[in-house]
Amino acid sequence: MENVKKLVVAIAVSGALLLSFSCTKHPNDDQIRVMEETRQAALDAEKKIQELESQKQQLQSQLAGEQKKADDCEKDKADTQARVANWGN
Repeated sequence: MENVKKLVVAIAVSGALLLSFSCTKHPNDDQIRVMEETRQAALDAEKKIQELESQKQQLQSQLAGEQKKADDCEKDKADTQARVANWGN
């Protein structure tokens, strides 16, 4: 008899849980709002990534230009030092 009572209580609790947390095909307004916020955050993050990638490419190009200038200056310095060393000869 006690086992039957436990079984009935377990079935009743399970039924109550199923009814209280029923699943639907359609999301509610809060779920839609959260989904839209998440989607917009993802789009914003992707846009920011593209902007940063573009900025990175610009900076790398600028760095290459500055490195070339520095290399040219080093070459000019070496040429000038060589001419100064040979000037008196």
